[in-house]
Amino acid sequence: TSVTSAKVAVNGVQLHYQQTGEGDHAILLLPGMLGSGETDFGPQLKNLNKKLFTVVAWDPRGYGHSRPPDRDFPADFFERDAKDAVDLMKALKFQKVSLLGWSDGGITALIAAAKYPSYIHKMVIWGANAYVTDKDSMIYEGIRDVSKWSERTRKPLEALYGCDYFARTCEKWVDGIRQFQHLPDGNICRHLLPQVQCPTLVVHGEKDPLVPQFHADFIHEHVKGSWLHLMPEGKHNLHLRFANEFNKLAEDFLQ
Repeated sequence: TSVTSAKVAVNGVQLHYQQTGEGDHAILLLPGMLGSGETDFGPQLKNLNKKLFTVVAWDPRGYGHSRPPDRDFPADFFERDAKDAVDLMKALKFQKVSLLGWSDGGITALIAAAKYPSYIHKMVIWGANAYVTDKDSMIYEGIRDVSKWSERTRKPLEALYGCDYFARTCEKWVDGIRQFQHLPDGNICRHLLPQVQCPTLVVHGEKDPLVPQFHADFIHEHVKGSWLHLMPEGKHNLHLRFANEFNKLAEDFLQ
């Protein structure tokens, strides 16, 4: 039941990950903006079924303990994360994996599933979006200044990063995600959705203040054969706030 953590060299970077469980079915947990395994997936690392699953939570480059390097946001940062994630799991000798992707991690998961279809078994994503609208852009601007965040959300990230790196990287993230707004249709990965072949569950919290429901509907509509599950009381962090319900939902889908 213990959680181990280690680093492994992938694509020129030392990527940090946590691992638990001894099941045959490998799952990779993909965190959101500024996220890491420890800050984003506590209840999943603790409580997902360790007999059925081997659970890995990774810190994308520049996030969590996968530093250095400092995080940056080139135009292809999601594609880079998708390749890093897949190459990490291959470096850890997993033959095939399922993905649980939250927020930015959901976008990364969609891209990974589209680009490496033979490697991805199943996928659960929540709080993700395939494109950026003007409305989204306004929402992102609203979180640019971390001093306006609630203390509960802010404190763990300040402890992980230090106040300066946290504040600076959040601003860089807002600029990074807003660059998609200027592309045709605000495209991040909408062109890749028809290429997703694995069974996919899209979960959406109906009270999510950061990602409007039209994003979940769009992904559900364009990933063929996908399922959409709505959680009426869920916000953006539905997997933390309603951890037991979410974990059961994910386990049932992945089996």
